[in-house]
Amino acid sequence: MIRETEFSADRENERLDAFLVRQQPELSRSHIQKLITAGAVKVNNSCRKNNYKLKIDEKIILQQPEPESIAILPENIPLNILYEDADMIVINKARGMVVHPAAGISSGTLVNALLYHCHDLSGINGQIRPGIVHRLDKDTSGVMVAAKNDRAHLNLAEQIKEKTAHRVYEAIVCGNIAENEGIIHGAIGRHPVDRKKMAVVAENGKEATTKFRVLERFGKYTRIECRLLTGRTHQIRVHMTYIGHPVLGDPKYGRQKNPFTIQGQALHSISLELAHPRTGERMCFLAPLPEDMVQILSALRKK
Repeated sequence: MIRETEFSADRENERLDAFLVRQQPELSRSHIQKLITAGAVKVNNSCRKNNYKLKIDEKIILQQPEPESIAILPENIPLNILYEDADMIVINKARGMVVHPAAGISSGTLVNALLYHCHDLSGINGQIRPGIVHRLDKDTSGVMVAAKNDRAHLNLAEQIKEKTAHRVYEAIVCGNIAENEGIIHGAIGRHPVDRKKMAVVAENGKEATTKFRVLERFGKYTRIECRLLTGRTHQIRVHMTYIGHPVLGDPKYGRQKNPFTIQGQALHSISLELAHPRTGERMCFLAPLPEDMVQILSALRKK
């Protein structure tokens, strides 16, 4: 089933995508642009580009497929909750937990746990990813925020997009980083050979920038702090591998030899600072390093 919504342009020379964002605030700009590119938006029965300048009284028809009915069931999975109110919930995600259902994964995810714990979650990302504003990889632990209503979702997503929300990570990487700090620039896209991996690529990649700072050196390993200036898939893992210092324990991008008992990469989202989506108050949430990373650091310090 296709749902059609008709609008009438009320401003001269307004961009088509900007007009639809104004008319449909529950939809993200990127989602609307994808609909326009796919031909699901027509202006006077003709397909147009995102930057098409509207004329007064032009008729715009937006076609959207009805959301698929997928049964994602609530599950009583314990959550490490750092903060919660009527608009958002902040959790310390455990390493090994998948954020949302995907192909072949319908249970045991953070979404299943949130559906059990929360009476309401935002619906902007559909039934598979309710409340999910941003994500962490399965084997990355740490601070995440989820939205309980659409208003909060749009606000939080905009903060992350505009980088007014600040995320800080800690990682243990292989090798000794000589510099005290640095900035890694490298466009990230699909690996040219292994399509299941991401890589720094020369063509068809998205701009990506990571700042890092050395916290401790251990000869064969280095503890670092990372800040993302962009938010690409596997960004820290790809960038650290790109400069020759893969994250310890990374099963996809790391080195095969791992002398420590850690399941997954030693990468942790240690803090998240943002403005409350309703009050605007600046808030900072901290998640201490998980026990497996603490034990690795303790062993390295003894050596």
